[in-house]
Amino acid sequence: MRFVDTNILLYAISKDRRDAAKSRQALTLLDAEDLVLSTQVLQEFYVQATRPTRKDALPHELAANLIEAWRRFPVQEVNADIVVAALSTKLRWNIDYWDAAIVEAARAARCSEILSEDLQDGMNFGGIRVRNPFTP
Repeated sequence: MRFVDTNILLYAISKDRRDAAKSRQALTLLDAEDLVLSTQVLQEFYVQATRPTRKDALPHELAANLIEAWRRFPVQEVNADIVVAALSTKLRWNIDYWDAAIVEAARAARCSEILSEDLQDGMNFGGIRVRNPFTP
């Protein structure tokens, strides 16, 4: 299974011409059947996609409908165990808490890979490798 970070979802909805190639790649990725999301990713997507300062901000209804559609993928809930594990991961790997929570949600969902532009491509977090799907 592969864990999808928020930036993939945001590129999928981007109308910015500079993001056209990444948007196409994100949409292709979201056609896969082996993807996992987390409640954190869905929450971050909603906040960023509907942000009033976003040039191509989505209305609430559209963002909510997309989240509902993406629930076709398994969604890992971020519970207290994941929070505690993320605190340790933050210290061990010297990354910010939100990235550590992504790593630990991926681990809880038994993913072997995290698809993300934000984490270091190729980084291995104790058996979970990061892959930037936008690099050749």
